[in-house]
Formats: sequence, C-alpha cells, structure tokens
Amino acid sequence: MNTIKVKTTQNIEVEYAIASIGDRILAYLIDLCVYLAWGFTWSIVFGTLLRQNYNPEARTIITVVLTCIFLPLLFYHLLCEIFMNGQSIGKKARDIKVIKLSGSAPSVGDYLLRWIFRLLEITMCYGVISIITLAINGKGQRLGDLAAGTSVIRTRAYRRKIPFEVRTEENYTVTYPEVNLLTDSDMALIRKLLYKALTYQNETLLSRITERTKVTMGVDSDLPDEVFLRTVIKDYHHVMAESLI
Repeated sequence: MNTIKVKTTQNIEVEYAIASIGDRILAYLIDLCVYLAWGFTWSIVFGTLLRQNYNPEARTIITVVLTCIFLPLLFYHLLCEIFMNGQSIGKKARDIKVIKLSGSAPSVGDYLLRWIFRLLEITMCYGVISIITLAINGKGQRLGDLAAGTSVIRTRAYRRKIPFEVRTEENYTVTYPEVNLLTDSDMALIRKLLYKALTYQNETLLSRITERTKVTMGVDSDLPDEVFLRTVIKDYHHVMAESLI
C-alpha cells in the first residue's frame, strides 16, 4: 500500500494511505449515479410540465429553471469539495478526500484548479489522462492535483506497525544502561534492520547491526546477536519510560 507523509501546520508528520485508482474510479461511479438520479428526477418533473403547458411564456420560464437545475451538475465536484471539506458524495462513500501536501487546508483556488483540469482529464478525455497520470505519479495525483499541490488520500491516518513493540514491565532490570547513548533515530533503525535481517534470514546484516550497536554503546557482550539486539530494544524502552516519570 502506497503512503504519503504530510507535515501539519503544527509541524507534526502524519502518514496517510494514498487512495488507489480503484477507489477513485468507484467514487466517480457513485458520483455518476448521483448525476443520473438528479437529472432523471428533474427531467420527469419538468418534462411533464412542458407537455401540459403550451404557453410560450411558461415554457420559457420552465426552460430557464431547467437550465438552472442542470447547471449544478457542471459544478458538482467543485461545490462538493469546497463545502464538504475535500469530498464529493462518492469520495465520502469511499472514505477518501482531497488534502494539501503542504499540510494546510486546500483553498477555493486549489479546488477550482482541480475542477478546471477535471474538465480536460476526465470529462473530455473520459478519464484516460487521469488514470495514466495516477499510475505514473504514484502519489495519488492527477494533473489537477499536481497543479494544485494536492493529493487524494484515505481519510484515516496510516499507522505503520512498529517491529518488536515492547511493553513496560514492572521491576524490570536494565541490562545495558549504555542504551542512553542511543537516540530515537538509532533505535528506529535498529528495529527496522533487525526486522529485515530476521525476515530475510540475513546473518551478515544481523552481525553488522550488532557490531555497530555495540560500538555506539561502548559495550561488549557474549549474547547471540538477535538476543543482544532484542535486549537493547527492551532496555531502551524502559530507560526512556523511566525518564518520563
């Protein structure tokens, strides 16, 4: 699953799953059903009125009103995204929405830019250009998104599972106090590489991680590489937890 990281205005980095091409096509089809239902309903109403009333003046009024009824269909996506926080009815049904990659809320200008490009990409070219751009780009962006600096993501933040998650234990004795020499970045890298080494049974990588960790901490150990690294991870977790108390 492709993801994208967005730094919020509070300088917090949040990772989201990018809406797939399938999600966007399904959202478009749902919106198309909304179009058809809206158009079909008003066509019946005004078609009946036009057939029953042959007054030229009344026909003109009904024709103007009918035009006003169908006009929202042209601006459907623009109006929905502006007033529904980056979602159309189809997007809401598929739990996807438009966001600004800068972390700020998309402006009316951003939505307008996406809508203008939509006329070319989707309305005039039947979505072919949009699908090709999405497939090549890999960041959930069609041409309109590239121009507006936006993307379409799943509405729930993507939380990547942390390898070797550790739970705090009471009366735990830290084996290596030297773990305080490690940083959060060091620990994240150790977890990631240990997981990779065990997954692919890469003994060489496991040995390199262990040696590098020992050098950084300035310790020596006769424990097997995997046991040593797991102990370091657990020690670090408890040392950090105690520092917050």
